[in-house]
Amino acid sequence: MDLGIKGKVAIVTAASKGIGFAVARKLAEEGADLVINSRSEENLRKAKDELEKIGAKVVIVPGNLKEKETAKKIYNAAVENFGRVDILFLNAGGPRPGGFFDVDERDWSETFETNFMSAQRLVRLAVPKMIENRWGRIVFLTSISVRNPIKNLILSNSIRMAITGMMKTLSLELAKYNITVNAVAPGYTLTDRVKLLLNDKAKRTGKDYEEVLEELAESIPMHRLGKPEEIASVVAFLVSEPAAFLTGQTVVVDGGQDATSV
Repeated sequence: MDLGIKGKVAIVTAASKGIGFAVARKLAEEGADLVINSRSEENLRKAKDELEKIGAKVVIVPGNLKEKETAKKIYNAAVENFGRVDILFLNAGGPRPGGFFDVDERDWSETFETNFMSAQRLVRLAVPKMIENRWGRIVFLTSISVRNPIKNLILSNSIRMAITGMMKTLSLELAKYNITVNAVAPGYTLTDRVKLLLNDKAKRTGKDYEEVLEELAESIPMHRLGKPEEIASVVAFLVSEPAAFLTGQTVVVDGGQDATSV
């Protein structure tokens, strides 16, 4: 299937590893030009090298998403190098684990700035040109926790729900401009972030990492964790031309773990 995004300009945040890198790679394979961001310039350079082997045009913008200026740097790099932004994939590092009384006000503020405000800022910068061009695709990365809150992840559960509310409202406001706004909500996917959570659980329960991993896999109907490239394939479809009538949706990619009916 031709996704119709060859030559489109995509911003991918938190793109040096995991799901972010997998999304950048998939968009590169489809012919998109890329602006990628991560906190680590070293990791970004490695990611750029890999993406350029595919033939992609890639610009890197190191920076922490919780800092207000980072969004401007990312957007300006896209405009200066490619003239516009067509696609936004809004991803950020997951908040630290913990229950309600394990986190403090600073944790809440950092999570809100990193995950919610960074996405809001990039949308605010990119959308006016999308409206002018009557074409745009925005995809937020959230989590299965927006359907079923995950124990010991109060920060993630809360802020990703806020992102979902922003996504849904934006989809209503921007639909008339041929701009779609959706979210992808992965279940457990084998990334560094999930490995961190599994190690945390192993410490809290006194179990081995491998035992915790096996128990988690068995709780998923497909009896395995997802792969980053499986999430990336769904994102690629959502930003495609064939998905032009699909907006305002949270697409859960979880191996059947979510048991809700709708």
